Amino acid sequence: MGQDAFMELLRSMVGLSLCKIHLLLIAGSCLGLKVTVPSYTVHGIRGQALYLPVHYGFHTPASDIQIIWLFERSHTMPKYLLGSVNKSVVPDLEYQHKFTMMPPNASLLINPLQFTDEGNYIVKVNIQGNGTLSASQKIQVTVDDPVMKPMVQFHPASGAVEYVGNITLTCQVEGGTRLVYQWRKSGKPISINSSHSFSPQNNTLWIVPVTKEDIGNYTCLVSNPVSEMESDIIMPTIYYGPYGLQVNSDKGLKVGEVFTVDLGEAVLFDCSADSYPPNTYSWIQRSDNTTHVIKHGPRLEVASEKVAQKTADYVCCAYNNITGRHDETRFTVIITSVGLEKLAQRGKSLSPLASITGISLFLIISMCLLFLWKKYQPYKAIRQKLEGRPESEYRKAQTFSGHEDALSDFGIYEFVTFPDASGVSRMSSRSSPASDGVTGQDIHGTIYEVIQHIPEQQQENTE
Repeated sequence: MGQDAFMELLRSMVGLSLCKIHLLLIAGSCLGLKVTVPSYTVHGIRGQALYLPVHYGFHTPASDIQIIWLFERSHTMPKYLLGSVNKSVVPDLEYQHKFTMMPPNASLLINPLQFTDEGNYIVKVNIQGNGTLSASQKIQVTVDDPVMKPMVQFHPASGAVEYVGNITLTCQVEGGTRLVYQWRKSGKPISINSSHSFSPQNNTLWIVPVTKEDIGNYTCLVSNPVSEMESDIIMPTIYYGPYGLQVNSDKGLKVGEVFTVDLGEAVLFDCSADSYPPNTYSWIQRSDNTTHVIKHGPRLEVASEKVAQKTADYVCCAYNNITGRHDETRFTVIITSVGLEKLAQRGKSLSPLASITGISLFLIISMCLLFLWKKYQPYKAIRQKLEGRPESEYRKAQTFSGHEDALSDFGIYEFVTFPDASGVSRMSSRSSPASDGVTGQDIHGTIYEVIQHIPEQQQENTE
């Protein structure tokens, strides 16, 4: 078959198959033939090569394998690019140097890629065996130029005063297609709010009006399907303040707005506030219902021995010459002598500690006395009970050897021990055979006594 005849045959096959292409694109397979692509959308860079991978498989004997590539744009009929039967490739002569295929591999190489190559690429695979099997897939190709590094400009370049001025940030990019803009502050995306707004393409940011909270590092991130770039950091100038004016000193005691210093000390006071540009400071002294400026600058040194009165009132004023705002804070300096007043202050500081110590000692001594009372009170009661017992009870005591009749052992026994403070000897009474108890004394003067209490009924039976 000649090449011209084969081309006519392919075109006729393509024309007859156009009505079936859309059904095949949805299924991607037909019975035992399956065509797959890794992605249905591929993004390419203009001027570079683009590879469209395609895989197919079948489970039936095949005598011929035919692969056809078509190209279509919106609202146009598909155009034949190239095809193959087994390993023989038949390209369209118009595109023979642009598209490449290596059968039986169905993948397509486009080199170089141009904007005119953007569209849908359709691959169709036919298998000839016992019958004819067909399957196809569609791949969308986009073509873009990579993004070049953007630049950010802000207006006014001299800066803006908070609550008064506005700032406009503009992002400019010299190269790139299908650009998407995103504004960031300190690395985080900026969203629309009451003071932030964007242009329709997001390449311009308006801050109306500016505040101190708008201070930060701004960048513009530009991206498209094939690349992204971020601008350099830019920090717009915003004038604000003064805020949080306060006075501190290197010596003395500060309570609220009152500083207490010792006579003879030189105290350095520092006045500070949050502001941009930095404030200018003035120190004012008030005395006898009059005020006068004594110094300019953020620091004031007061020599206590040169102060005529024990109490002096001062004012620190802060002024921002750009914002036109000012603030002031008042404080009082009290001069004290070094002698009795300092000792009295130390005594006052120690009085709580002395009170706590006294209370603790009282509790410890009370607990010791209570412990001693509980320890010796039972001995005293037992001693009084035994000393008041008649001599006849001791004479009834008898010694138990453990060999007597068990009936005579029945009763309630009481074992007591106490120190013998009197040293009275009761050996004669304990040795009596008719006694009801056994007592003894150790070498340390401790008396042990076992007393048997016999119920009345058993005592009558014994008698």
